[in-house]
Amino acid sequence: MLNKNIFALNAIAFFILGFSQNTLAQSDSVKNLQEVHIQGITSGVLKSATPVQAITSADFSRYSAFSVADAVRNFSGVAVRDYGGIGGLKTVSVRSMGAGYTSVLYDGIPINDAQTGQVDLGRFNLLNLQEIILYTGQPINLSLPARSYANSAVLSLITKQPQLSVEKPYGITAGVRAGSFSLINPYVQWQQRLSNNWSAVLNASTQKANGNYKFKDNFGGRDTIGRRVNSDVSTQQIDWGVYYSKDDSTTFRLQFNYISSDRGLPGPVILNAVYQDQHLLNQDAFVQAVYDRIWQSSLHLLLTAKASHNYQHYTDASFLNNNGGANEHYTQRELYQSATLSYKPFNNWEISYGTDASFTDMDIDVYRYAFPKRLSLYNVLASNLKTGRFGFQASLLSMYINDDAETNTAAKSKSALSPTLVASFEAIKNGELLFRAFYKDVYRYPNLSEQYYYAVQPRNLQPEQSRQFNAGAVYTKNFDSFTEYFLASVDGYYYKVTNKIFSFPGRSAEILSVRNIGKVDIRGLDLNLKTRFKPVNGYAGLLSLAYTYQRAIDISNPGDSFYKDQIPYTPKHTLALNAGVRHNGVGLFYNHIFSSSRYYLSNNRPEYYVPAYHVSDLSLTYNFKLLKKQFYTAVEVNNAFNSNYVIVKGYPMPPRSLRLTLQLTI
Repeated sequence: MLNKNIFALNAIAFFILGFSQNTLAQSDSVKNLQEVHIQGITSGVLKSATPVQAITSADFSRYSAFSVADAVRNFSGVAVRDYGGIGGLKTVSVRSMGAGYTSVLYDGIPINDAQTGQVDLGRFNLLNLQEIILYTGQPINLSLPARSYANSAVLSLITKQPQLSVEKPYGITAGVRAGSFSLINPYVQWQQRLSNNWSAVLNASTQKANGNYKFKDNFGGRDTIGRRVNSDVSTQQIDWGVYYSKDDSTTFRLQFNYISSDRGLPGPVILNAVYQDQHLLNQDAFVQAVYDRIWQSSLHLLLTAKASHNYQHYTDASFLNNNGGANEHYTQRELYQSATLSYKPFNNWEISYGTDASFTDMDIDVYRYAFPKRLSLYNVLASNLKTGRFGFQASLLSMYINDDAETNTAAKSKSALSPTLVASFEAIKNGELLFRAFYKDVYRYPNLSEQYYYAVQPRNLQPEQSRQFNAGAVYTKNFDSFTEYFLASVDGYYYKVTNKIFSFPGRSAEILSVRNIGKVDIRGLDLNLKTRFKPVNGYAGLLSLAYTYQRAIDISNPGDSFYKDQIPYTPKHTLALNAGVRHNGVGLFYNHIFSSSRYYLSNNRPEYYVPAYHVSDLSLTYNFKLLKKQFYTAVEVNNAFNSNYVIVKGYPMPPRSLRLTLQLTI
């Protein structure tokens, strides 16, 4: 009965949203808005009822960032799991919740990986991104796809939008990055004005590197110099989009993205083992469309649609089996559609309803695979209310998962309701000091690998459930003095996870056993400080600091030897410090990352210890004009003090390296 109700609810919702669009399109009128130029200060941490951190493209060079993973490691509460090298897998965990608990949005539309539930952030090039925003809890803006409410954090990637005019109908940016490990990375962006309302953007880039580097090998008590091999990467990426805009009240965009990546997998550093035959080929493509309309009556409609195709080919010629090695193909296809309608009955009250549907199927040529198909439905009812200095948000998300399998029995359908409550209070009338708190229920469904991979029957798994509490404050102040602005935010949180899904080796390392056996208790504190100083004799300074404390312990079973031990790969203390100075187009920046020690297994025993590490980066940038053309150059020294460290056990990170950038804008 619940399934039928959910299907009916989606059908009614799509009908109402479509009817509203057609009807209101006939009755509304359009008011022409004057163009407004806004100049302000981007603090990086936004005053919001839920914790929000952001970084813009202007600051990527401050952090010596090459990929999205490099940029977000400077956020508080974030742990990046990096397997080393330019082409290594990079995933993000927010507040110890694992990569499966962070939704990644590409221009507002979710990127889904039904196979593993985690998105490789190393695949996203920074060249086309305008801003990266991390929402902890959920965004306060109600005009979002329903799936945006489904996780404990949202990482929003916002691409560069066309900035053109009649006088300047096109823009071209071209450049090249090169450096250590034989890195070469040419790129180009072309923006073109097509008419008064239409424009287009094309981005293309290619990247090659051998990825090989030396490292200090102390495995098993050795003290020698090893060499990382089989780390080569070759990537080609292209994305194209057309944009329609009418008086800021109606926008439409259609985007296409394709990436091909062929890379070696160097594997972990293990005594007498050399991984030089493992390779992975990825060919991923998606097309997505967004229609956004705001009527004078405050009615707001957001329609999105997406189709994606992801292909992986994994080979390992040295793998011992009867076929002469591993040769596996993975294909994932998804169709996704979303509609959200919001309305303001009063100036201080907004309500919204959103509905999402996605259909995913997987093909894998491994032994007795079930070839599953998954239908996911999300419906959310949400509301924002502002009364005096108080602000409130409430949302209720309904989730429904239904699997089908070609060659085996499918897992039973699952459904859940996930409520969220958010409250804020402006303690100072002008909003300089804001207190905030939220409660959120989050369910994580087993991904297709956990549910079906090497399983004779679908595993009987329940969704992970986490109850999340957060309380904090944010203070912002602009000054008319040497200090231009000051921002401080602090948030304490308590998360409790039940039915945690654990994967561990079964009869062999390749045949996993997956069960619900875990409970995790997470308590932590996030702290952000940012300030900027007014120029003195043309020199302007910047300083930011992000600190995180996390106590994340396993409380599954008092009889376990690891009861109340810190969960794997969770440092208690992390710190990100960034400082710099700018003068006449020249910028000099220092970035430092610290992580305390952690353990790579559940038992916090000395043999599973992973040492703490410090890593520092330096960058020097210069903007100048030559022959009336704008140039940008950068010199980046990563791991400037040549630290020998690992983030994941057995995967040594690169030593000191150099990267040069030359870019021309026409």
